[in-house]
Amino acid sequence: MRIALISDLHANLIALETVLADIARAHIDRIACLGDIVCNGPQPRAVLRRLREIGCAMVLGNADEILFKPPQFDPSDARERKVVEIILWSLGQLTADETDIIRAFPLTTEIALEHDARLLGFHGSPRANTHVIVATTPDDELATMLGDQRATVMAGGHTHTQMLRRFRSALVINPGSVGMPMERGATRAQDRRPPFSEYAIVDSRGDDLAVEFRRVPLDVGAVVRAARESGMPNVEVWAGEWIGQ
Repeated sequence: MRIALISDLHANLIALETVLADIARAHIDRIACLGDIVCNGPQPRAVLRRLREIGCAMVLGNADEILFKPPQFDPSDARERKVVEIILWSLGQLTADETDIIRAFPLTTEIALEHDARLLGFHGSPRANTHVIVATTPDDELATMLGDQRATVMAGGHTHTQMLRRFRSALVINPGSVGMPMERGATRAQDRRPPFSEYAIVDSRGDDLAVEFRRVPLDVGAVVRAARESGMPNVEVWAGEWIGQ
């Protein structure tokens, strides 16, 4: 059983198609998306439709939940206002039926692996899609965030950073971001959106379990062109994060 884990697409269809092309060459049995699908990007409807077309399991990310909790912002902060306008435009592209589909997303999804092993997918944590789990999260804090949920592999997104750590008998992983990768600790503007998309593969064969992190080269020029053609407001703010402006 080979499971591809994708997360944090943020309405970036070019990035999603890039990753799906790589997945098609990797002999994957199932795909699961760990949230943040339609918000803050140029192609929200197309991304949602593509995931539904491939029968992808999906969970509710914190940015998906903005559909039901409109974001607040400081009106005196011009950049923040522009980002929120992009978010609201992205959400406004969805039909009522599509909004209802997202509203019904669960907080977790479970996939059976081989030999009674299980994979539990979520966005931030099984308890809240805003929780932040990183490699240095203390074990006691991690235990609180995981609650009574336990699985062989516990997979979440939210941080846009690939990660693998042990917690008791479980592997806790993050596949990184498909549509909005980040360079943590970067100091130059052009480092904030590196030219790749990330995902992970969980390979369960008998008693063997492997996790592979993938980083796929991304055509940044195509991403920016698609954004500029989408009608998204303040598009140069969004594009500037990719081209270092």
